Amino acid sequence: MLYFTSDLHFNHDKDFIYEPRGFRSVMESNETLINNWNSVVRPDDDIYVLGDFFLGIDLDYVVNTIKILKGRIHLVRGNHDTDTKMALYEKMPNIVEMTYTTPLDFVGRHFLLTHYPTITANLNDTVKTAVFNLHGHTHSKDKFYQGRPYMYNVAVDAQNNMPVSIHQIMNDIDKRIAGYIEYFG
Repeated sequence: MLYFTSDLHFNHDKDFIYEPRGFRSVMESNETLINNWNSVVRPDDDIYVLGDFFLGIDLDYVVNTIKILKGRIHLVRGNHDTDTKMALYEKMPNIVEMTYTTPLDFVGRHFLLTHYPTITANLNDTVKTAVFNLHGHTHSKDKFYQGRPYMYNVAVDAQNNMPVSIHQIMNDIDKRIAGYIEYFG
């Protein structure tokens, strides 16, 4: 199975990050995000983290947390993923890929995985010809960036603090496109 998430901000001790997500503390946020991740991701699943994995300088926390996260982790670098953390991530056996962007084809659909929202399609593109952008960064609760049906937010803020499966993403996109076509004809 393929899963996606972004902007976990593990160990980010600022209340403007964890309170809008429904948490009273950074510890509660960290624990819930780990439990949510491991409740859906299995060891043989692939999970794409589209940036801003950890914050803070507690590198032991980073190592210990990554060790308990299930799945093969593909990391797209975000604006808070420092060179120090990237060097540490590179040593972790369950982080199998680190990039700035990643193209992905899945059952005839084309995706571009980025941290930042990126326009990758025209509104009149078809599902078969469009390149769908999966992104994070915005900390918005909206799944679609500025309502655009080809720009999908996988960040925990928009996904009820959970990783989201490729099948759920495609289902959400299909519904959005159908509604968009119905509205704009």
